[in-house]
Amino acid sequence: MLTAAIVAGLLAMTAAPALAAGTGAPAIDGRHLGLLWILPFIGILLSIAVMPLAVPRFWHHHFGKVSAAWALLVVVPFLVIHGAASTAYEIIHLMLLDYVPFIVLLLALFTVTGGIHIRGNLHGSPSMNTALLALGTVLAGWMGTTGASMLLIRTVIRANDDRRHKIHVFVFFIFLVSNIGGALTPLGDPPLFLGFLKGVDFFWTTSHLFSEMLVCAIVLLGLFYAIDSYWYRKEGHLKRDPTPDSPIRIEGGVNIVLLAAVVGVVLASGTWNPGVEFSVFHVTLELQHVLRDLALVAICALSLRLTRRQVRTDNGFGWAPMIEVAKLFAGIFITIAPAIAILKAGSDGALAPLVGLVSEADGKPNNVWYFWLTGILSSFLDNAPTYLVFFNLAGGDAATLMGPLAGTLAAISCGAVFMGANTYIGNAPNFMVKAVVEDAGIRMPSFFGYMAWSCAILVPLFVLITVMFFP
Repeated sequence: MLTAAIVAGLLAMTAAPALAAGTGAPAIDGRHLGLLWILPFIGILLSIAVMPLAVPRFWHHHFGKVSAAWALLVVVPFLVIHGAASTAYEIIHLMLLDYVPFIVLLLALFTVTGGIHIRGNLHGSPSMNTALLALGTVLAGWMGTTGASMLLIRTVIRANDDRRHKIHVFVFFIFLVSNIGGALTPLGDPPLFLGFLKGVDFFWTTSHLFSEMLVCAIVLLGLFYAIDSYWYRKEGHLKRDPTPDSPIRIEGGVNIVLLAAVVGVVLASGTWNPGVEFSVFHVTLELQHVLRDLALVAICALSLRLTRRQVRTDNGFGWAPMIEVAKLFAGIFITIAPAIAILKAGSDGALAPLVGLVSEADGKPNNVWYFWLTGILSSFLDNAPTYLVFFNLAGGDAATLMGPLAGTLAAISCGAVFMGANTYIGNAPNFMVKAVVEDAGIRMPSFFGYMAWSCAILVPLFVLITVMFFP
């Protein structure tokens, strides 16, 4: 409480009235916000990065309270300084336009993919492992990196349970399935869905990021095949296979239909515009977006209703990961509000030096810096809010970013999606895969051991991507 009071006092002393003039809504005017308003945002992201490793037991039991505490360090000072109307507007705006659609989509993908179980076993030869990683890379773009990772990771574990050298299989799985494959559509990775919510066309990522994703996938799959072939020959198949090959069959097939329905609903919300709008405390809601969220909730209910309980049990399905994401992102979306407002102020805001760093002398964006700064922050923080920060830093207008500044949006998107693979904490599926693999009795690399893999393999690859696509 003492810390909260101190920060609140500092914020009050360093901020002037911050209401946007002439808009009719009591919104934040970022020109009058000091950098101290960003501290809670930095604090919650650092908490997510450090506390699960430093104090895992405390974090497991209290992550929701930590998220709420950082959010209150924004809400309480703003309430005191600017009053209830402005505070209510900002929270309602964030919840209805950003947080609720974001969480509802994740919930739909999580619920539907959790009802698809792949039964049977394959032999983890280099060609089979490469095929599984390639399949997962493609699926990630359409069912989300989380969905594809959870759908295939247990199949990959069973396929390789007779292999002595297999850590590299799961490291490359994180590289490809849990991250890079998510670049195909807004369904693939949370940052891209945030861009979709901001007006980026559904298939813009498919057409503008496909080449970058394909280069990464080809290089990584080729390198993986070479490494896996080396260890496969070296170990000589001396270990008995505890789960011999057996036919593959898919259970919970109704969820495949429901997954297609999720894609259709999201796509329809971006193409169908009846022009019907209504307001909730100055926040404009469009009918197609409200119907999208309601339809996704209905799909969740259908999935739970139509899927046999045993299928989800066999998948190890549980609500804990979804609850954690919901609580943490509630805090993230609230604490990021001042940062976004400051970035929208551009050269008139407190982050003017950062604006200058990603801009050339003539004011044009420096796409190399956009790619690497977005990527570096996405490696250690969460890639969804990082994407949002740089999206707004580049102007925040979807039409402009898809048109004259398409290269900049591609750089931001690639940085957020690709470089989330650099660490275990860069993207939520990374840690989920690590946990599932270790639960199967396989020892994964340490935090820094994993980074040794990523620095040796991914950093040179991202240099190549820079040279090829962001000169």
